[in-house]
Amino acid sequence: MTDPRLLLLSPDDNVFVLRGAIAAGETVTLETGEATLPDRLGMGHKIARRAIAAGETIVKYGAPIGTATAHIEPGAHVHVHNVKSNHTPTYVLTETSQEVSR
Repeated sequence: MTDPRLLLLSPDDNVFVLRGAIAAGETVTLETGEATLPDRLGMGHKIARRAIAAGETIVKYGAPIGTATAHIEPGAHVHVHNVKSNHTPTYVLTETSQEVSR
């Protein structure tokens, strides 16, 4: 049984969302076993539902939201330090493109 402090938004998700803050050192129960959180995480943060390989798509709400930039262990924090957004533009404006838009 999964920890009641964790929310699964879609059965296709590979992350859980925290229903509230969880203190550093607390253990959460995942489908694959238990995991101890090394740092305090606030409500709304994501943790891995299972192991996620580097390059694998992060799925939340049943939709892809990013790509893992490193291997993520079950229960580990899933955030900007180990995920590249699939939605945030990664381009840089140049003088040429700025002049075209004027």
